[in-house]
Amino acid sequence: MNDKESSKKRKRARRRDRAQNEKLKLSSEKESASAAERIDEDEEESTKTSASAKRIKSQGQLSNSSSFLAKMKAKLSGGHFRMINEKLYTCTGKEALEYFNDDPTLFDTYHSGYQEQMSHWPELPVNIIIKWLKDHSPSLVVADFGCGDARLAKNVKNKVFSFDLISKDPSVISCDMSNTPLGSSSVDVAVFCLSLMGTNFPSYLREAHRILKPSGWLLIAEVKSRFDSTTGGADPKTFTKAVCDLGFTSVSKDFSNKMFILFYFKKKEEQSSKKKEVEWPELKPCLYKRR
Repeated sequence: MNDKESSKKRKRARRRDRAQNEKLKLSSEKESASAAERIDEDEEESTKTSASAKRIKSQGQLSNSSSFLAKMKAKLSGGHFRMINEKLYTCTGKEALEYFNDDPTLFDTYHSGYQEQMSHWPELPVNIIIKWLKDHSPSLVVADFGCGDARLAKNVKNKVFSFDLISKDPSVISCDMSNTPLGSSSVDVAVFCLSLMGTNFPSYLREAHRILKPSGWLLIAEVKSRFDSTTGGADPKTFTKAVCDLGFTSVSKDFSNKMFILFYFKKKEEQSSKKKEVEWPELKPCLYKRR
């Protein structure tokens, strides 16, 4: 091989080497770019995952914070209810009326707490009284002492006079329950559903006696613990005797419910002209425990 041909071969080999190097360079650059893209994608995905984790954590913190605030709010509300409840059991009806008139929002606080407490009862006495009225004539005129949300009036066909300390409904008459605006011997049924709360509760029953017609019904539902003599409550027999001395006849008592007791009385047709001194037992306040 002469020098000229040898030189040509070397040139062709160098060109091949350069071409291969270019290919390798391009391939390497492509791989690097692809790797960089994957890294960017991984970083982006990692950023998204991190942001998502932060959002979830933040939402969890917000949820926990909201849950904590809700619990604290419920606890404060429950404490406020118990305070008002204790006040109502340890003051007179007149004092309770003044108490709510000074700050009507307390009435809403009390009844919200009361409804929450009642939600734990398997059965409500007002429903039994509603059923009792539905089993009797719809022509009977009713006086509901301490009506609350006037549930009784809303669920029967009878004419119902609803009384409570504060009126949040046009149908409810705001008054001290020992002094209602009804005339004597004007109603057929007087109802006290968990409402013998004041220290002057006998005056409420005297008012019921005044407005009831002869042979009119007196229905009383009260928390059972208030009549448990083993824990400081009144003896049911002593209470029954006191109501009878006021001018009623005991028809029946229902102790079957776990939470409350029901008394059924009728006003005597003929009242003794001689006023008898009534010895009333003390009714233990119903104070709710913290939940």
